[in-house]
Amino acid sequence: MLFASARSAALSAGLGRRAAHSLALKYSNAVFSAALKKSPQVLTKVQSELNAIASAIKSSPELESFIRNPTLSVREREAGLPAIYAAAGKEPSEITKNLFVVLSENGRLVETEGVIEGFNELFANYKGELNVTITSAAPLPKEIQSRLEALLKQSQAAQQAKSLKITNKINPAVLGGVVVDFGEKTIDLSVASRVNKLNNLLSQSV
Repeated sequence: MLFASARSAALSAGLGRRAAHSLALKYSNAVFSAALKKSPQVLTKVQSELNAIASAIKSSPELESFIRNPTLSVREREAGLPAIYAAAGKEPSEITKNLFVVLSENGRLVETEGVIEGFNELFANYKGELNVTITSAAPLPKEIQSRLEALLKQSQAAQQAKSLKITNKINPAVLGGVVVDFGEKTIDLSVASRVNKLNNLLSQSV
């Protein structure tokens, strides 16, 4: 059955944050492979549907609460799936519907956003795009963002890509500085990272 490998992985995955991220990627890979196997057109349709669902989750407190609620029974999760299908569009693909059936059956709807994020990374790689996320505590001044973009465009990864998309994500937890994510690499220049390193050094010296 479609997504059988993802279902098996879901049953054996741990509860840690890293394990959860890895689990989401397994679903991402499963749905990406299934869609691409059908045709490039189906792949594009699934990507559009998943992004529509992601947008709906962000704009609908009810939908967000539904996917994040770990106490729902199997029957309650199943009853809520039509709302997700409706967010995908008038005639969602069977691949998209099958994905959420499996997530629901395994009690993994909470992984939805991570699955969609992983799918988009795979889709970008397929298209030859490089998505770069610059996370900062506050919106970056235009001058600084332009300088960072110029530096990133000189990187080997950017030069190998057909196109480069840079997004500034806001997260007050970084305190200051920036965290740059591109491909499988992360450059952590945040104040939070320095504070953590200092705390580690202090704890080791006590």
